[in-house]
Amino acid sequence: MKSAILRLLMLAGVIMAFALAHFSQTGQTQTAMSGRMFDGETIKYEAKLNKILRGLPIAEITFVATASPDSNQLVIKSEAVSKGTLIKMFGVSFLQQYESAVDLDLFRITKTVKHEIQKERVRDSIADFDYKEKRVTCVETDPKDKTRQPRLIASDIPDAMNDYASGLFAVRLMPLAVGQSFVVPVSDTGFVYKIPINVRGRELQKTVLGNVWCYRIEPDVFGKGKLIEREGRMMLWYTDDVRHLPVRATIETEYGKLDVKLKSYRKAVMGSSDRP
Repeated sequence: MKSAILRLLMLAGVIMAFALAHFSQTGQTQTAMSGRMFDGETIKYEAKLNKILRGLPIAEITFVATASPDSNQLVIKSEAVSKGTLIKMFGVSFLQQYESAVDLDLFRITKTVKHEIQKERVRDSIADFDYKEKRVTCVETDPKDKTRQPRLIASDIPDAMNDYASGLFAVRLMPLAVGQSFVVPVSDTGFVYKIPINVRGRELQKTVLGNVWCYRIEPDVFGKGKLIEREGRMMLWYTDDVRHLPVRATIETEYGKLDVKLKSYRKAVMGSSDRP
């Protein structure tokens, strides 16, 4: 049971980022000004597992975006951490921390620094994206074992790439419409995956922002030969407004339904804030 819960929770850390922008396929680009609209945002989500833990909160996910005033770069810091319920009942704990550097000219990832803890297991990694060579190179280390040799992973990449965190923000810059379908690459720890994306519908969602109309987006990640080789379904909801804010995501598997909902949103502008 512990391993089943942990698999779902590790997905929770990246669930809100699978619906990635497809500007590399459509020829559309983003400007530095449009990317800077995210400067000062803090977005928090709460994850609940509805089958085993009957809807008790088990994890919290946070994204903080800051645009550098001295360079054309957006830094996205993201964190997924287990909550006390999970630790007390099953002895399962985890922490995932990402720091993603994004080039604002084309809104593409340039570097990902990751720190991950799963109980006693600790892993650090740094992924560098070289678009001239069209190559991502990742070095993974174990900070608890200095004698262990670093693990090197390299893959070919296209002209525009996202990691899980930057993808969350990239899709918000794109026009969305029911019926859209596209395939996009995403990189994590030096590996590259091709994710089919479908915009399935437009639905009303009850959120901390009130009742808002949203696009329902379904990444095709479950099944034989896919990112997750088991049966399941993933859905995400982005608001149908200028922000395209992701407000909810669900994962359905044989282990139960993981429901991730927006807990709070804050936009700091010139010393002020805006939150529900």
